[in-house]
Amino acid sequence: MAARTFRLRSLLWLLLGLVVLTLLAAGLHWRAKLPKRDGELPLQGLSQPVTVRFDAWGVPHIEAQNEPDLYRALGYLHAQDRLFQMEMARRLARGELAEVLGEKLLPTDKLFRSLRLLDAAEARAKADATRPAGPALRALQAYLDGVNQYQATRPAPLEFELLGIPKRDFKPVDTYAVAGYLAYSFASAFRTEPALTYVRDQLGPDYLKIFDLDWKPEGALAARARLGAPAASATAAALPGARLQPADWQALARIGQLSDSLGTGLAQMEGSNAWVIAGSRTASGKPVLAGDPHIGFSTPAVWWEAHMKAPGFELYGHLQVLNPFALIGHNQRFGWSLTMFQNDDIDLIAEKTDAAHPGQVLVKGAWQPLESREIRIKVKGRADEVVQLRRSPHGPIVNDAVPGDAGKTPIALWWAFLETDNPIFEAFHGLNRADTLDAARSAVQGIHSPGLNVVWANAAGDIAWWASARLVRRPAGVNPGFILDGSTAEADKLGFLPFSANPQEENPARGYIVSANHQPASPEPVYGYYNLPDRGWRLEEGLKASATGWDVPRVQALQLLDDTGYGPRVLAPILPILKQQKEGADLVALLADWKGGHRLEDRAPVLFHQLEHQLVHAVLSDKMDEAMIANLTRTRALDHAIPRLVQDADSPWWDRKGTPQRETREQIVAEAWTATLQHLRRTFGEDPAQWTWGRAHSVTHKHPLGEVKWLAPIFNVGPFPAPGAHEVPNNLAQRSGDAPWSVAYGPSTRRAIDFAAAGRSQGVNPVGQSGVLGDRHYSDQAVDYVAGRARAQWLEAPDVQANARSTLVFKP
Repeated sequence: MAARTFRLRSLLWLLLGLVVLTLLAAGLHWRAKLPKRDGELPLQGLSQPVTVRFDAWGVPHIEAQNEPDLYRALGYLHAQDRLFQMEMARRLARGELAEVLGEKLLPTDKLFRSLRLLDAAEARAKADATRPAGPALRALQAYLDGVNQYQATRPAPLEFELLGIPKRDFKPVDTYAVAGYLAYSFASAFRTEPALTYVRDQLGPDYLKIFDLDWKPEGALAARARLGAPAASATAAALPGARLQPADWQALARIGQLSDSLGTGLAQMEGSNAWVIAGSRTASGKPVLAGDPHIGFSTPAVWWEAHMKAPGFELYGHLQVLNPFALIGHNQRFGWSLTMFQNDDIDLIAEKTDAAHPGQVLVKGAWQPLESREIRIKVKGRADEVVQLRRSPHGPIVNDAVPGDAGKTPIALWWAFLETDNPIFEAFHGLNRADTLDAARSAVQGIHSPGLNVVWANAAGDIAWWASARLVRRPAGVNPGFILDGSTAEADKLGFLPFSANPQEENPARGYIVSANHQPASPEPVYGYYNLPDRGWRLEEGLKASATGWDVPRVQALQLLDDTGYGPRVLAPILPILKQQKEGADLVALLADWKGGHRLEDRAPVLFHQLEHQLVHAVLSDKMDEAMIANLTRTRALDHAIPRLVQDADSPWWDRKGTPQRETREQIVAEAWTATLQHLRRTFGEDPAQWTWGRAHSVTHKHPLGEVKWLAPIFNVGPFPAPGAHEVPNNLAQRSGDAPWSVAYGPSTRRAIDFAAAGRSQGVNPVGQSGVLGDRHYSDQAVDYVAGRARAQWLEAPDVQANARSTLVFKP
């Protein structure tokens, strides 16, 4: 008995020892993957040591003796925080996700291979080999060498081990492909053009009257007097949507859905705020610049920050993966921010075919062949997928990529990104150094696609904005917001406008410039997918409220505004109907008094957004299928349409198809109100006092592995109750749907820079600098971000040294 007890105890001690050893080994294995931020490291290719001081938020302040050393160290540091993000971005852009994530990502791979991003990237890399390397390419090569040295000498990220991702060097072709993905993520055409074409050609032009299709030469901010005026019906000589069959429409809807659900956790560009105030209106007498690009939330966040310094060059920059040039940045002399221009640089073109001409399409009376080639896509756990990529004279055929029946009508893609030189890396290399108006204006002319608003200022007192893109000339009368007919001249392109014709301003007399994705003032019709003007209106109201005294705290307060007039504008025509309802009179009174705010304790926004969803679903559900509805609700076109719909009691949208009687606005609004109250009671309980915005609206920063349910609590960050909402200045935006709502995107950073003290500007990251699970900077800014707090972005050497938490030295 004693011997048996001894053996049992020995076995238990042995098992305990094995558990301890396993945990110890796991801990050491995990610690080896953490970023190294102190001591010394060798870095091949350096000519001089590079010193890196890390501040309290993990931001590296890099000081090198020359630019090649600076960019080589930058690449190493970026990789140690974001290597998995780099790998995912590369695979997404190249159409190689299914190789590591399995068959569910095959549709995404097909889509991106059909977009020809890899083809364009390879063509650029091939062209690089035929000419001497310029400064931008040399910087990129040094940066990628640093990335590759990190990957070759340090343990693989945890995600690489979990997914079985092999290491392979990064090359310029990968950077070029990722730039294509970023351009693609700005595009709304894949959702908007099919939805509007369906409305016009399947429902009829009268249904288009609620959509704001008119060009406003004076710009959206100055067009308030025309708000709600009926739009002209958009017609064309030929209506390609009239010949599309149900399978074609379903394929088009699936393209839009693929564009929305990439399944990778990588961020998509959604909108942005930026404004600049001249020194005549500021407390310091120097310009003040503010910017918050609106991008999909993810873990890690989209931006990675670095303060870079070498003789003749200094910049505090916000970078994206595999790109050594800051897309937004500043120093003591100048700075800039970006918003999406929203110009329409994509056309979807319905090609005409017939059985007598197989493999051909009709173009202005002549049958022309479709090019075709076969590719293979690797798929984890199964045989390669063989895919046919086709191309018409107008561009790649994109509906071949959709799962299931792709329809009989080839849909071609014309995209400025594929049709222009687009020296975007050279443009940002120049913009990173552009301290004068002339230098900045020259640099931004290299941005061809995607279209970007560059809002810029310098310490000398200049302020400016340039809508930067190659703007295509189309035939007169062609509205590219609809699918175009490839058999006619409406799909033709007549060249590009000169940059001088682009919307732009330099040192305007008003003393400020606002950019908020609204349609800009321009005598030339620049078609696009512009956001509601309400956000821009609200920002301009704030700036007009005071002619002087602007400083960083006041600018930050403007960034955090949680209201616009949009909600009250939508409610105004239907409040008389709501006041006639027997149920919820006190809640109707709450809506009547609402000023459009979205604070955590507010209840009115919960009522409004649920009611808005019920109304939209009621008027759409009998007229299009769920896939097309999902696409339309993701367009900015519907945002514009809703206020116009509620104002028009005679709109055909109120009448349900398939019923013998004619439904009215009064009937639909009453039904939507009843459904709103029922849903909120089921979701939040019977007591309306509990229906607060903080309970209904939250943000979670999702990691790609957070798609796996049991890994979500480990890798995701959040949820956090979130103020703000869709299309208010603090644009923590939810998608249309039933409460509760998850924030889909929002300010990807909030920056405020006074050029009298640019070395102490303010900024914040929604999550943290690091993408390495367990690192102290993985999520250390998330709480401050939701609360609206920011931190210093140090530039001056004494500040950098005083606030350094560790120092790393790279040695040759």
